[in-house]
Amino acid sequence: MTDPSLPSNPSSGRVVASTPILAMTLRWGGLLTAALAVLGAVIGYFVAGADGSWSALAGVLTAAVFLGITAVSILIANRWFGDPLFVPIFFGIVLGGWLLKFVIFIVVLLVLRGQEWIVPPVFFVGLIAGIVASLAVDVIVMLRMRLPYVSDVTMPDEMTAPGAVTGPGDDSSPETSRSITKPPADS
Repeated sequence: MTDPSLPSNPSSGRVVASTPILAMTLRWGGLLTAALAVLGAVIGYFVAGADGSWSALAGVLTAAVFLGITAVSILIANRWFGDPLFVPIFFGIVLGGWLLKFVIFIVVLLVLRGQEWIVPPVFFVGLIAGIVASLAVDVIVMLRMRLPYVSDVTMPDEMTAPGAVTGPGDDSSPETSRSITKPPADS
């Protein structure tokens, strides 16, 4: 029926290799968004008064929310790693996050379109600054994190039962030590 060596619940104890990267991106992104919100509010105030300050805050926070939804949805979906239905669950959650972003984007545009306190150029600059800052955080985190080329796999030596003796004469697996040895050198 099912292989008892495969975890069947979301809390299998294994961590997907992208989880620490996404968590670090969210942490740094949150700190940078806070700094950018303060900076945007101050600059927006000097450019267009209180309305400029609120417009810059709205732009920066809008960018942060939209860019954070994808990372959060992937982190939530990674909790099902090891489940036999991990792939459809993962893509269902991520697609749901993207659809949620689309709906929220339309609602935000409709709500903010007629507001008299929105200064469009300041809102636009705040939105673009938030997007660029988030992309910069993504690049910095990706460059600094060490992600192995091959991850989230079980190696053949990890698949043997604990205490099992495997050696040159063991033919229980398709890849025995005889099939992995180097070919003889031509002399």
